[in-house]
Amino acid sequence: MSAGPRPEETGALSVRMLFEKSGGERYGLTLQAFELILDQVAMKYLPAAEPRQRLEFCRDLKLEELALARACAAGHDAAWQSFLTRYREKLYDIARGITKEDSSARDLADSLYADLYGTVERDGKRLSRLNFYMGRGSLEGWLRTVLAQEFVNRYRKQKRLVSLEEQAEDGVQFSAAAPGPTSPLDSRLGSALDEALGQLSGEDRLVLASYYLDNRTLTEIGRIVGVHESTISRRLEKLLKGLRKQIMAGLVARGMNRGQAEEALEADVRYLQVDVSKKLQENRPAAFQQDKGSG
Repeated sequence: MSAGPRPEETGALSVRMLFEKSGGERYGLTLQAFELILDQVAMKYLPAAEPRQRLEFCRDLKLEELALARACAAGHDAAWQSFLTRYREKLYDIARGITKEDSSARDLADSLYADLYGTVERDGKRLSRLNFYMGRGSLEGWLRTVLAQEFVNRYRKQKRLVSLEEQAEDGVQFSAAAPGPTSPLDSRLGSALDEALGQLSGEDRLVLASYYLDNRTLTEIGRIVGVHESTISRRLEKLLKGLRKQIMAGLVARGMNRGQAEEALEADVRYLQVDVSKKLQENRPAAFQQDKGSG
């Protein structure tokens, strides 16, 4: 009786099957290039996993969309033409839902193409934002998130510039900001807050920042992330409850009993609100530089 296939042979066969399923060849990818892409994704999310576990993980990826995105990032024309056919109008529709105005929507969507295609090179490598797509969620959902991030970045930059120009014209003298409220428990609150916010996904941070920093309505936020406003309402409630629970646990882990932690949250509510805003602002620019499985 002949022996069964060796593990490495089984692995190679499985990768080839995934490659065929992805249709990567028609986009200009080789089997070797596709295998490197899968290795990159698996190493990111399962760095200590066995080869078999990584293959099982890769089977659940959006393989065809992953192959398309990475072929575009590599500069294969066939892939880019397919991308434009499938997503050009979708990008405009998403942008229109965000900006609510046709010309602004087209400007927002068009501004993204250079970043997606990768017209800039560094050290001989194309710099394409599509290299950050990992295939865990749909490519359309990932593109929606990228557009939303770009819009928020533009909005805040424009708002900041306009505000400074208007104040300068009015003769406002700019001085150092007054220090915020202080508390002997600030350091522990800040540390617990850092930890809690660090565990949120990029999209969750965008939802919180849009609501609390940009004063957007539930309907507007729903359009940005592609869900109904009632879903955003429930999500915000769940996020706030989860944050409070995690901050409480963090304070207890830092030496407080539950009563002290409750008292700290109540006594330092002004500090906490300021620090939450600051941390959201600090984290938002990089929130969507990689796929978070949205869509």
